[in-house]
Amino acid sequence: MTEYNLIFGAVLLFNIAVTFRASTYWTKYFPVQEPEVIEEPQDDPTPLLKGDDDEGDNETEEKDGETDLEQGAKGKEPKSNAASDAAANIRHSQLLRKYLIVYLLAAFSDWLQGPYVYALYDAYGYSQHDIAVLFVAGFGSSMIFSFVGGIADQYGRRRFVILFAIIYSLSCMTKHFKNFSILMIGRLLGGIATSLLFSVFEAWLVGAHASAGVMTHLGKSFSSAQYGNSIIAILAGQVANKAANHAEFKPVSKDSGFYTGGYLGPFDVSLVALIACGLLATCLWEENYGETSNDDNGKSSKTSAVGQFKNAFYTTIRSPDIFSIGVLSSLFEGSMYIFVFMWTPALTALAKEEMGDDFDGLPFGVIFSTFMVCCMAGSSIFSIAMEKMKPEQLAVYVFAIAFAAFVMVVLSGSATTTFLAMNLFEVCVGMYFPSMGTMKGMIVPEEKRAAIYNLNRIPLNFIVLFSLLTDLTPKVSFILCSCMMMASTVLQIKLRARRVQGVGSTEGN
Repeated sequence: MTEYNLIFGAVLLFNIAVTFRASTYWTKYFPVQEPEVIEEPQDDPTPLLKGDDDEGDNETEEKDGETDLEQGAKGKEPKSNAASDAAANIRHSQLLRKYLIVYLLAAFSDWLQGPYVYALYDAYGYSQHDIAVLFVAGFGSSMIFSFVGGIADQYGRRRFVILFAIIYSLSCMTKHFKNFSILMIGRLLGGIATSLLFSVFEAWLVGAHASAGVMTHLGKSFSSAQYGNSIIAILAGQVANKAANHAEFKPVSKDSGFYTGGYLGPFDVSLVALIACGLLATCLWEENYGETSNDDNGKSSKTSAVGQFKNAFYTTIRSPDIFSIGVLSSLFEGSMYIFVFMWTPALTALAKEEMGDDFDGLPFGVIFSTFMVCCMAGSSIFSIAMEKMKPEQLAVYVFAIAFAAFVMVVLSGSATTTFLAMNLFEVCVGMYFPSMGTMKGMIVPEEKRAAIYNLNRIPLNFIVLFSLLTDLTPKVSFILCSCMMMASTVLQIKLRARRVQGVGSTEGN
């Protein structure tokens, strides 16, 4: 019998340890002793000419071979005086605080809804086929309407964050109606909102870092966002459970198709969070933009939505690095969605096989909390690893370990071993998002950022739709995931090699 509570406790202790190691308290209580550098006297006392001295400095800088952004991605600060470092830290703290308040509310609203979408449709009495149609429509909408997020580069990313809050709020409102057409509209709106959630927020964050002159802190920001997202997921699960049990699920009148209570509770709480998200984005965030073009008179002009998407497409296929980033994000996040669909039936089947008639269900709350704590630990491990390596190198290990985790899931016949392997994958998820976010920040051109981010979600949604429509078994699904992770490892090794050589990143920009 799998000791889920014991594993949760061990994972929680591990997370506390790595979080402390990644925090500023570690350096406060365990300061790193910098070795003293003893300068040797020069044999030639003849002073250098100014031009020679400058040339020598340039050679030294070339040997260092790292831009400010690359040093920041490794957890280092570019060479500057203490005053400017302190000012940059203050600007970054203020920026991160404003971002997290809005982003975590958006993430909270999304986590609240996830576990109860299927349950709500089932409570309305719809068949498995009808529910499957609604789910496919949601993912299809996210794929087809990806261009909506792409035009945020022109019209303002903050504006599209507010649009996200409005669209997702409307989607929540449709859940109150026992009407298939209205629920379908809600799924279509939810798909568009999801596309915005996973592109426009990140694009705004990178643009804001560039405007504030704190690009060296970008990796730290993504790590904090991922850590906070995991905490919010656990909190949302508890709040949603309370909301779902707060009132009886029933129509407002006998013949009415408008329902309240029950599984609608989480969607109502989500609606409140989305309203707060939109209002706070309006008050706290500054607007930033991406691509603009000039007409014959030198005045800036807008590119059409189709033109914007075409520009993003051509930029992607002409740049090996941008193309690789898109493929890698689709493969990993596609395997993550498949994992979300399949971990429940996989663990349930193994537990039934081991326990037989004594099986009385899995502790889903404990399992989900364990996964989220593993994600938190992964984001802290990212912060620690960035002290020694670049995100391109770390991502190789992330994909390779994720591959090993899926192989363990496929080969294991034990519920305990399978659960531990799944937790290992969740640690990789926690490391993946800040790693990928930092790499995208360095590779994707700012003027086309939101458009390219949304373009990358098209193959991701193909993968998700494939997994939904083919009715694969859990084992076959995890074999597919392991193949995608093996391919990702090879692609990331090639991407790292190109980044070291300094080619591929500027083509097509």
